[in-house]
Amino acid sequence: MDLTDHDLVVAFCEQEQIGLVVIGPEAPLVDGLADSLRAEGFAVFGPSKAAAQLEGSKAFTKELCDRANIPTAGYVRTTSLEQAKAALARFSPPYVLKADGLAAGKGVVIPETLEEAEEALADMFGGQFGEAGAEVVIEEFMQGEEASFFALTDGASIVAFGTAQDHKRVGDGDTGPNTGGMGAYSPAPIITPELRAEVMQKIITPTVRQLADEGTPYSGVLYAGLMLTDEGPKLVEYNCRFGDPECQVLMMRLEEDLADYMLACATSALASMERPRFSSDTAMTVVMAAKGYPGTPEKGGLIDLKDAEADGAKVFHAGTVLDDDGVLRANGGRVLNVVARGHDIKAAQDAAYAAVKKIDFASGFYRNDIGWREIARG
Repeated sequence: MDLTDHDLVVAFCEQEQIGLVVIGPEAPLVDGLADSLRAEGFAVFGPSKAAAQLEGSKAFTKELCDRANIPTAGYVRTTSLEQAKAALARFSPPYVLKADGLAAGKGVVIPETLEEAEEALADMFGGQFGEAGAEVVIEEFMQGEEASFFALTDGASIVAFGTAQDHKRVGDGDTGPNTGGMGAYSPAPIITPELRAEVMQKIITPTVRQLADEGTPYSGVLYAGLMLTDEGPKLVEYNCRFGDPECQVLMMRLEEDLADYMLACATSALASMERPRFSSDTAMTVVMAAKGYPGTPEKGGLIDLKDAEADGAKVFHAGTVLDDDGVLRANGGRVLNVVARGHDIKAAQDAAYAAVKKIDFASGFYRNDIGWREIARG
């Protein structure tokens, strides 16, 4: 189904008498599909077009942080190559360059030198990220450790919904270009109860309140990418969806029916819900990607899952297809998410990689060190 054809989606929901519509990808949210469905009386989990600008525009989020006094990196919004090059003088290397619009998690470049930054800006304004790079946000580089924080809201009530740590770089040791995520684990112990309260007080709650005060209330899941700095937690960016691969590890720990919470968000009833319960186990996912990712991935590679799920692991398909003979093949960049649980981070890591090694995917690759930071902390 073409999700850009809102009339077609509405007609389908009417025909099937859908009681709750969950909009997962970011593009339909930014395109306003939630608004079209709500206008026809459907309960929808996901923000409006106006509120989804939190993910659809880096500059929108930065300017909202200014208005709501939310801690984040210093920045400059630029609309031309000449303006962007001039703005580099306000920053020190390494430089953080972000395509303003949606770029499938790959619109961030972190050059180490001024020359590399100018070359990257030329590529970005030259169409490297399509329309997403029509504007570029240049940010101060923040020192610290990244973590992910999730909350549910119906626009008024807000409920914390777990933590995770993602691994964005393509290679072991956090090397190579940024990706949409090569693996993750949950919970993220580095976000202590005290930090969790600070994030809710200084970042999540002011965001929801500011949007409501401006007449664009946010409803759905709010996924905050955080930098844990010496000055406290700061917002890196927002996603308007659960995100991949973080969603997989959250769902492996959730001990409630997620649909109940989604419906409560969609019907302004979140205040009536109990706090969601999560297992104390750690869940870890390892992404198996196609060679070439995050550039042009090699499609068509044969995949044999064998008995990867025999010991309780789960294999989530992200970029696969069955050919006419029923053979499973790679059909994207990030192809599989292999998820397992354990009583601690090391046990979860051992179980996840044991499942990964059972899978025959010759044209694929994966990182060997998901969870390394937490394991290093002991």
